[in-house]
This record gives sequence, C-alpha cells and structure tokens, in this order.
Amino acid sequence: MELQKLSNGSHHDADGPLEGGLLPEEEKFLQHKDEDSKRPQFTDFEGKTSFGMSVFNLSNAIMGSGILGLSYAMSNTGIILFLILLTCIACLSCYSIHLLLRSAGVVGIRAYEQLGLRAFGETGKILAGVTITLHNIGAMSSYLFIVKYELPLVIQTFLGHTSPSENWYMNGNYLIIIVTTCIILPLALMKHLGYLGYTSGFSLSCMVFFLSAVIYKKFNIACPLERFGNSTVDTAIPESTCTSKFFTINQETAYTIPILAFAFVCHPEVLPIYTELSNPTKRRMQNIGNVSILGMFVMYFFTAVFGYLTFYEHTEAELLHTYSEVDPLDTLILCVRLAVLVAVTLTVPVVLFPIRRALLQLLFPGKPFHWVRHIGIAVCLLFAVNLLVIFVPNIRDIFGITGATTAPTLIFILPGLFYIRIVPKTQEPMNSRPKIQAACFTSLGFIFMIMSLTFIGIDWTSGEKRNLGGH
Repeated sequence: MELQKLSNGSHHDADGPLEGGLLPEEEKFLQHKDEDSKRPQFTDFEGKTSFGMSVFNLSNAIMGSGILGLSYAMSNTGIILFLILLTCIACLSCYSIHLLLRSAGVVGIRAYEQLGLRAFGETGKILAGVTITLHNIGAMSSYLFIVKYELPLVIQTFLGHTSPSENWYMNGNYLIIIVTTCIILPLALMKHLGYLGYTSGFSLSCMVFFLSAVIYKKFNIACPLERFGNSTVDTAIPESTCTSKFFTINQETAYTIPILAFAFVCHPEVLPIYTELSNPTKRRMQNIGNVSILGMFVMYFFTAVFGYLTFYEHTEAELLHTYSEVDPLDTLILCVRLAVLVAVTLTVPVVLFPIRRALLQLLFPGKPFHWVRHIGIAVCLLFAVNLLVIFVPNIRDIFGITGATTAPTLIFILPGLFYIRIVPKTQEPMNSRPKIQAACFTSLGFIFMIMSLTFIGIDWTSGEKRNLGGH
C-alpha cells in the first residue's frame, strides 16, 4: 500500500482510515528502505515550515512569564545548585520530546490526542485533550493577566503620571479586550502554526532585549542597594548582603524545583510544530527541540545569574519589580516592561493552537479543515479566557492546582506512558532499558505532582502565597 502524499494542507483520506484518522497497525509506520529506512510515513498534514521558523515557534512556546522569577529562584538555591537543577530539567525535557516523537512515529500521526487514543483508547484521548486544554488556558490567562496589570503602568509612565487615573485607557480590563481583538485574534486565525514563526522571532527578540537590559543593569546598580526615595544610609550593612552564594538550602529552595520544571513546558506544541515541519523526520524535529531548549537554557541562566548578581539577597519574586524599587521612572526598565508585554502577547496565539487542535480531535474527529470551526473555536477560547481574567480577581490558586497537575502530566507522565504502551513489545520488551527509563521518567512526574500539590497545601494552611512560577 502506498500512502498518498499531502500537498495543500488537506488531511489524508485514502483507503478509509479508521477512527481518529488511524490506519491499521501494520500500515501505521511504513518504512521505504530504498529511500530512507528511518523516515516514518505519517498520515496527517505534510507541512512546509522551515527549520528556523519551527525553532522560533517552539522557543516561543517554551519562553514564559516564569523567566521573571528565575533570579529569585537562584537566590534561594545558589548559583551552582541552580545550574545543576536547570541542566537536569533541560535534559529531561529533551528526553521527553524524544519519547513523544518515538511514539508518534509508531502511531503514524502527530497528535497528542491520537497517542492517547492508541495507548489507552478513548479514555486516553480525552485525558490528553483535557490536560492540554486546561494547561494552555492557564498559560494564556497568565499572559493576559500580565497585560492587564502591566500595560496600564506602562501607559501611566509614558504619560508622565505619578498615580493611576480613572480614564478608560488606564483600565486593564478594557486594555486586554483591545489587545485580544486587535493583535491576538488575527494571529490566532492563521490557518497554520508555521505562519507565526515571524511573530515568534520578534517575541524572542523582545526577550533578548530584556536579557541585555538585565546584563547592563548589573554594572550600573551599586550594591548595597539604594532604594528610591530612601535617603537614610544604614552604616551597619552585613557583608553577606553583596556576596553571591553558590549553594543555598532554605525553606524556599524546594519551591524552586517546580519553577524550573515548569520553565520548559512546551510539549503540547511539539507535535503540532512537527506536523507542519517541512521534510519531517524524527531526528530533524529532535534537533529543533534540542536547539530550542538549549537557547532557552542559555537565556534562563544568564537572566537568573545577572539578575541575582545585581540584587543578591534583595532579589524579589518578580525581577522587574525589584528594578522599580531602585528607580520607578527608569526609561530603560520601562522599555523592558513594554518588550515583555509584547513577548507575552505574541505568545498567546502559539499557545492557542494546541488547544484548538485538541478540541477538534475531541469534538470533530476525522473532519477535514473548515474555516467556521477554525475561527469559531479561536473566538470562543479567547472570549472565555478574557472573561476569566476580567471577572476572577485572584485565580492564582486555580493556576497553582492546574499547573501542579497538568505540567507534570504533559512533561513526564503521559510521554512515558505513551512510549511504554505504544512501542511494540516485540521491538522493546518491558524489561528493556528504554522501557525501564520511560517508567522511571513517569514515576518522576508523579513525584513532581505530589511535591507541587504539597507545597500548595502548605501555602494554604500557612496563609502564605508563593508563586510556583507558572509558565
């Protein structure tokens, strides 16, 4: 049987595919040894997105608002321990992508929900779809919350006001509606994720500017810190105030592990990006994942280390807020705030694509592309997220619960379970080293989940509210 090649983005529809677009098992992973013995023949859309654009999109999916809290995380771990933890979690994320790509190659279709269908039937399909939807809605909401609270401050500073006014353009609720309608919605209506490579590249450029400003400020802010409006000088300053620490263990240290773990969440976007990749091979997509994670690793580490070496033990949970303590009228920090706003705004459409794909797989399995469904789901999702951000005053607890459950599920638990269930035992028995590694990887996900939920429970019982980093 020869699989038809797809050219114009239409779904494969030959020879009567079974439920969910899957072919019989013996036809799901065909190998043409004369051409390329290792290249899987997929039954879904054959994309045209370049390697570079795919890197931009995946890097943009990885990059989250949590970067603002990495310096605070380093202040509670020390430089060396932070680097060790960051390296381990980056390597685990690369391994997780490997498991997803390996499973997708066996199934023959690059959709998270179809991996769940193949591994655990309809229950697995629904679990994967619901998990992706909840996690990415939480991520979209967190980005729009940044817009809601930061954009009025930027406008206020641009206008030279020292206090907020009652004007409509200073109301965060109105501003997120305007930003959603004028910027996010048009980008979310793009037919293919690959088209967002340009906006993703610009978004990453904004975060590079943010990193450059952090490095520049390191050499322009003296230690001990002179806070804005405080003319008193404390002559008895401890020597440790301006001393960097390499290893630190305190009450906050354990909270940094979920922050770092969630900093590399990009797995819902991996398979959609793989679907639209030109010349798709597992090695090519794995290289995209490796390059993206390496780039974010470097950006994360330098942001954390230079932010920490600027403020040391005075580093706050939100890095930009610490700069405002020095000079709230700083023009460079104002530009950095604006760049961060642009970056998170342009990330929302990238995060929306996996939700829409999950909903299409759950509600309209096997249906061809249709603009009405494409547009309708995007409008409904953005409308629901806007309502959530506008009318719920404090949904950090909701984000905490969903982040503590969905992030470990998407990074560790589901990729490991899919690999164990999908890769045939004739190729890799259950006692083989790859299967054992996948089982340990899944167990690690449950440990992360239990640990994160425990931290949230401690926060609730103690009355303290710590930010687990979000995404």
